[in-house]
Amino acid sequence: MRGAMSINIERALEQLWACAAASIPDWLPMRYIDWLPTAYETSLKFTASAKGRSNIYLVLLDFADRDGSYGVYVGMSKYSPAQRFDQHKAGIRAAGSVLKRGIEVLTGPTMHLQYIKRSEAERIEGELALALANAGLRVMGGH
Repeated sequence: MRGAMSINIERALEQLWACAAASIPDWLPMRYIDWLPTAYETSLKFTASAKGRSNIYLVLLDFADRDGSYGVYVGMSKYSPAQRFDQHKAGIRAAGSVLKRGIEVLTGPTMHLQYIKRSEAERIEGELALALANAGLRVMGGH
């Protein structure tokens, strides 16, 4: 497709997506992020001992207008990560960083931190944000 007109590339991508969309898992990010393995390793250090209704989630943030890098927002909610992301983007109890810079939910790193006790989710949210920042990621949220 190198050298092809952009309209042809877009049309080919639409056809590919129409055929393959059902086979792509929700946890697979839609773009390459060099620090994603670090996010997985860091988040796997956290576990919850009790079941509940809270979920920890990560949102990929785009800082292209500043330095071309990516960041991550750490959040906690009783809603599923996808539902909460949609709320952020719609301006419902939205964090400004997600509203302005949020690209997609990074589901994979926090799949094991779903449906946990609220008190544990509050603790893990803050500790995970700190751990990711200490690992060199640009982190927002995690309050």
